[in-house]
Amino acid sequence: MNFPERYKADIVSAVESIDIEEVIEVIELFKQTRARGGRIFVCGSTGSASAASKLLSDMLMRSNFDQAARFRILALGDGSPESESEREHISKDRLFIEQLKNFAEPGDVVVAINASSNAPCILRALEYSASIGCRTVALTGLDDGKASTLADITIHVGSTQAGTVEDAHGIICHMIGSYFLEFDER
Repeated sequence: MNFPERYKADIVSAVESIDIEEVIEVIELFKQTRARGGRIFVCGSTGSASAASKLLSDMLMRSNFDQAARFRILALGDGSPESESEREHISKDRLFIEQLKNFAEPGDVVVAINASSNAPCILRALEYSASIGCRTVALTGLDDGKASTLADITIHVGSTQAGTVEDAHGIICHMIGSYFLEFDER
């Protein structure tokens, strides 16, 4: 089997490992949060930051367009100039916490995405969020590290390849965003 065939097989296997019931649970949590005017924060470490940005894009641009009930969603540390400046002054494991301290309230939702499930900034964000009464969601992969033990809902991708996990996280984000674009009844 050549590399592209093997990668394709890994992606198919990773997507098949996604627990659809967990995805549905996240969709329901998002619906409840939107209905009560709560906020959703998404964050991703390193390569997983793109999945966080994708979820933000889907939820804001596609799911909110011309809708009365809108999502209040924000990607933490999303490469803005402010985030880059903050990174110079704040240790990386505290970047998301410092942003959450400014805006998160009990009952809000924090979605943390990380292929290794062990990035310090993700673990600290989940710990802090839970400590103030936020609901937490983790998209994990590889060996299903510590993040899964800290989250209320975990969607684990069964793969040993970080790139495959990140690709599958993007698919999960599309599942959630596409639901609200195509099937959501308000």
